[in-house]
Amino acid sequence: MCGITAYRGPTAAASRARNALERLEYRGYDSAGIAARRPDGSTMHARTLSGVAALAVVVGEEPADATTAAIGHTRWATHGEVSEANAHPLEDCGGRLYVVHNGIIDNADALRARLVGAGHRFATGVDSEVIVHLVEQAQRPGVGLGDALADAVTHLSGSWAVVVLDARSGALAATAHGSPLICAEAGGGTYFASDVGAIAPEVDEFRVLEDDDVVEVDAAGPRWHRSGGSCRPRGLWPVPRTALLASTGRHRDHMGNEIDEQPLIARRVLEALSPGIADGRLWRGLGLPSLDGIDRVAVLGCGTSLHAGRAVAGVFGRLGGMPTRTLVASEVAHEVWEPRTLVIAISQSGETADVLRALDSLPPRHGTVLALTNNTSSTLARRSDAVIDCLAGPEVGVAATKTFVAQVLTGVCVALSALAAADRGDSACVDADLRALAATPDALAAALDTWRGPCAQLAADHARASGFLFLGRGAGLVYAAEGALKLKELSYRWAEAHPAGELKHGPLALVTTGTPVFVVDNGDPRLDVDIAEVTARGGRVIRIGERVLNVGGVALHLPRTGPSWGPLESVIPLQMFARELALRLHRDVDKPRNLAKSVTVS
Repeated sequence: MCGITAYRGPTAAASRARNALERLEYRGYDSAGIAARRPDGSTMHARTLSGVAALAVVVGEEPADATTAAIGHTRWATHGEVSEANAHPLEDCGGRLYVVHNGIIDNADALRARLVGAGHRFATGVDSEVIVHLVEQAQRPGVGLGDALADAVTHLSGSWAVVVLDARSGALAATAHGSPLICAEAGGGTYFASDVGAIAPEVDEFRVLEDDDVVEVDAAGPRWHRSGGSCRPRGLWPVPRTALLASTGRHRDHMGNEIDEQPLIARRVLEALSPGIADGRLWRGLGLPSLDGIDRVAVLGCGTSLHAGRAVAGVFGRLGGMPTRTLVASEVAHEVWEPRTLVIAISQSGETADVLRALDSLPPRHGTVLALTNNTSSTLARRSDAVIDCLAGPEVGVAATKTFVAQVLTGVCVALSALAAADRGDSACVDADLRALAATPDALAAALDTWRGPCAQLAADHARASGFLFLGRGAGLVYAAEGALKLKELSYRWAEAHPAGELKHGPLALVTTGTPVFVVDNGDPRLDVDIAEVTARGGRVIRIGERVLNVGGVALHLPRTGPSWGPLESVIPLQMFARELALRLHRDVDKPRNLAKSVTVS
């Protein structure tokens, strides 16, 4: 969601903060801004609705960019309309203090009323503005910026990652509570960021601010402390190698390149994880209990990550015969948890607020939590009993593509290894799944080659369609759901996914002449009847996953048979079609409206 960057160092602070903001654009945002201290003590303060690129003009006007401290922000509006006035950084009454904030301040209205009564002047409708006025109120002679920030946040209720700039002294102070923030040192300067990807090219290692840590940076360097006492700096984390592996390719948009990269991602995951599957070494290396001590697998996630989890749950259920359930993270509060449950919590960023809040609802001794994430230094990773890296590398497109494939394959490798370690599952079925797993990169590559032309033609044929149906059965249903989600996210057209067997229980009313209906074929013979129902009403069926043989001039459709996690390669044409249709409709496929990559508020 919102992105924070900050830097204090010898020179070029504004440029460094702006460049880091550019690497956070993938998270999605409505506005952006930057504030920096010049050597003469004056302040550069710029905000825009035109994207981070517009800030480059302002920064470029700085003579050799001699700024020594800067903070930057990309905002995804929650409280207050999208406007330049509401963009961060926000300033205090005197123009000395500037603040950037991620999160939500639940008691902002009460604090605003109190601060207005004390004489403070508010310039925005944003909940975050109370923070800068609280710091202003706490900063008295003899009280440093870090202490003032520590005092200010004692009045807050909610979640926050905050960096404050004192434009007079050039000091920075930062703190976090329920929202991610990291700190790193390199080249004589200190960086802050909400995501390691923002500063990965500049640093080799970083520290994570735990809840209520305060870090103050001035001429003496960074100092870590807590309100009422001091603390040592947190341990260092290495910057993940995959944080630098951004997708490149022939497309102008990132999403096209990330779709094309999926066979490479699959090979990366399998090369890293598959050697530990057959002997159970991968599972045992996570330090988790044997499946003999687990009664149920519960998958927890949101959106695309939830769909990936459903595919992974299929391995435990269909192959291992284990009870499984899939839980929407935002709806977990009233769930009844069984003991001896393995909870697989899935989040691309590892900072998804609904997933983290769902973990809060777990009762003591509920079982075991395995985090499946693309960010092994994230809050989710640190709060789990074990973590597995999805190895997807940075994904710039807000709508997930390659991270979905990486999540499915990573989870499948772990699940197969868990079954092997516990000696569960029919050996012939396990062997078939292992062969299918090894063939996945080639299957994904073949899907790319096969569907590139047809997807472009399908997008042209259905550019005027007002809505789409996606159908599947069994293991294919999760891919139908993901296809519908991608189409909604990118094209802004209505798309619904349903079990094909539910057609006659309502959804068939939507089918009329020309209605496009995507069917994900996982080999279930009952799909032929479902397809007949659609075609009888004039719907146009696009069947994904079958094999077609020509016998005596007659096309015979032979359903594919697939592994326990379903026909993963079927997601390729669904992603490609969603992108092609969106481009034809002149949508921004990398930054769909109203979407954020890392949803850190709920």
